[in-house]
This record gives sequence, C-alpha cells and structure tokens, in this order.
Amino acid sequence: MSRPKGDKGQVLSSLVAVVAVVAVVGGLLVLFGTRGQESSADQPKTSDTPKPSAKPSGGPSTVGASVPPRKPTTAPPSTTPPSKAPTTVPSTEPSEPATQPPATQPTAIPTAGRPAAEVYNNTPRKGLADQVAERARQAGWTVSGVDNWHGKVVESTVYYPPRMVQQANQLARDLGVARTKPALDNMKMDRLTVILTSDYTG
Repeated sequence: MSRPKGDKGQVLSSLVAVVAVVAVVGGLLVLFGTRGQESSADQPKTSDTPKPSAKPSGGPSTVGASVPPRKPTTAPPSTTPPSKAPTTVPSTEPSEPATQPPATQPTAIPTAGRPAAEVYNNTPRKGLADQVAERARQAGWTVSGVDNWHGKVVESTVYYPPRMVQQANQLARDLGVARTKPALDNMKMDRLTVILTSDYTG
C-alpha cells in the first residue's frame, strides 16, 4: 500500500530536523571538548612541578659560593722598633797584663863630654834662673851664665846647636824640661841655652 505523498514529505523533514539537531549537538560537544583541553593545557600541572626540598642538599651551597672567602686578618705593623741585640765591643786590652821588658834608661853623658849651659828666666818669678842653674850644677853641668830673657817663648825649652841633640836631651831630663829645639840665631852655638817660662814647675 503506497503512502500518500504528503506523509513522505513529513518523514523527510523529520529526519532532516533530527540530523540537524545531532549535528548541532556534536558540534557543541566538539567545541566544548576542545576548549576544555586548551584551558587545562594553559594551566601549569601541579603534579609534575618539583617542590623545593626542606632538607639541604649534599652539594655545595650556591649562597656560600657567592660570598668571597674572608682574608686572614694581619696584625697592624708594630710601631715599637725591634730590639737590637747588645753588641759586644771587643776589649782592646789583653786579658792578662803583658810583661814588657824594662825600659832602658838613656845613656848618661859623662861630665867631660857635656857642654856649658846658660839659664834664662822668662817669668815674673824672681830668682828662678838661679835656682835652676844650681840644680844643673848638682847634676854635673857647667853653668856659664844666668840672666832674664826678654821675648816670647811658648814653653820651657832647652835649645841646642848642631851636633848637641843628645846633650840637650840629657840636660832637659836633669832639669825637668819637656821640650828641646834647635838653637836660634841670636844664641851662642858652643853651648846649650835653657829658657824657663811660667809652665816650669821644676
């Protein structure tokens, strides 16, 4: 039995409507399913993110490595000068007194070989020349003259002419005079000349 033409048209329109509804619902599912995946991908996954450990790791600390090592503190230089060790000066004196040979006394000139001597006083002391002349006579000298000397003489001296150095030294020792010198031009050249100044203590 054939369906009337109008019923077939209604069935087709109903199918079209059902298909359209299914297509719309499927499209919505696809759309919402995709957005749900995208939104979950944008969010960080909390399960995969490692949490910082509360316990310190066994490796070197990055904080400690960034801090430069402290240099050892050096003591400030001392202002006190270093104490010098006492230097021992070697003694120039021998530890034991050296035994020296006895000093040889100068050979005394015999009386026959002694020239005459003149004694002059060049000080304000009166009678000094006479006293020294008497001392010379007692020592074995011949005194040919006693007088005052007018002039400037540095110290008491026994003056000698050429070839009478030893005799002058002998007379100087006998009288306690410390200096001997060659005779001056105004002195006699055949005898010794003694000039006494204020340094003479006799």
